Amino acid sequence: MPDWRNRVACAWLCRHMKIDLGDVAALARGCAVLGTGGGGDVRTGALAARRAIEEYGAVPLVRPADLAGDALVVPLSGIGAPTVSHEMIHGEDEPRRIAEEVERVFGRPPDAVMSSEIGGANGVAPVAWAAQLGLPLLDADGMGRAFPEVQMVSMYVAGLPADLVIMADVAGNVVTIRPVDGLWSERLARAVCVAAGSHALMADYVLTAERARGALIEGTVSRALAIGRSTDAAPDPLRALREELGAARLISGKLTDVERRTTGGFVRGTATIEGTGGDRGRRLTLELQNENLVAVEDGRVRAMVPDLITVVDTETAAAIQTEALRYGQRVTVLAWPCDPLWRTPKGLETAGPRAFGYDLDYTPVEELTT
Repeated sequence: MPDWRNRVACAWLCRHMKIDLGDVAALARGCAVLGTGGGGDVRTGALAARRAIEEYGAVPLVRPADLAGDALVVPLSGIGAPTVSHEMIHGEDEPRRIAEEVERVFGRPPDAVMSSEIGGANGVAPVAWAAQLGLPLLDADGMGRAFPEVQMVSMYVAGLPADLVIMADVAGNVVTIRPVDGLWSERLARAVCVAAGSHALMADYVLTAERARGALIEGTVSRALAIGRSTDAAPDPLRALREELGAARLISGKLTDVERRTTGGFVRGTATIEGTGGDRGRRLTLELQNENLVAVEDGRVRAMVPDLITVVDTETAAAIQTEALRYGQRVTVLAWPCDPLWRTPKGLETAGPRAFGYDLDYTPVEELTT
């Protein structure tokens, strides 16, 4: 696996530490890859980011170490089914309403915005939300990818209390929840989300920079930018992306079957890819819950959550979200290791295969693809 953290550190020193219009396309491509099929369609997030930067200016990108210890960091994300968020008309007031509620609860305004999950639109849209609020964006997130449930964040794994969730919807409703733990934060937030039409903006684990240190996955915005730029002008985009990710190729072929349903605030289903070319005669099935969770070939698991599984266009290496999978698409399925945090006992308990109801013991993708 490439030592991407060193490259991110070097890129940090060389960049101007702001996200401007020229960064949005690369950020969106990288977030789509890290979304593992979920996190929402990056096109909507990219449009919002461009519009906000044009109106409010470039967004400073800061590290947790750059903030004062008592600085308030607000992790933001859209919650709900990606199929709904793609179709529903979003409002522009939700970030402001959440910021106002944060100030009401804490007695002072927030100091920075963070993406709860770097994957999908939830990795790109925080640029817009930070610009609208006039705040910097933290170069970190709580997943290093996308996960479908509220408690599936590094802050929960680190043992921080999930004692505050603030949600705002397009109708103007603001709901403040005081859950007793992370599992209850998911149950209650999901119920509010479904009542709001299966999409809302959410702030969870609002915390100080001091408490955030060691509880976040750092450098992930820079990581998404590096992934997005890896295919720029590459003669073989798929190869360039695989090398950047250190990913295994599970199969290349044609999408022959997609079964999707939206229920309980999630998209669930399966997708089947029939191999072509050198993979002719092979068949891979993906199990979906917003994200690609498990890849199975002839009854044998090839990759599983929390490792990352992403479907990309074979020619362009552009990631395809679960809601955009269509019969006949020529795709390649890639898989690569998750952040080490998710391979700890608490990480696997939180977001391993059994957390999603699969009767599987976690096996690292490196062992399944060799």
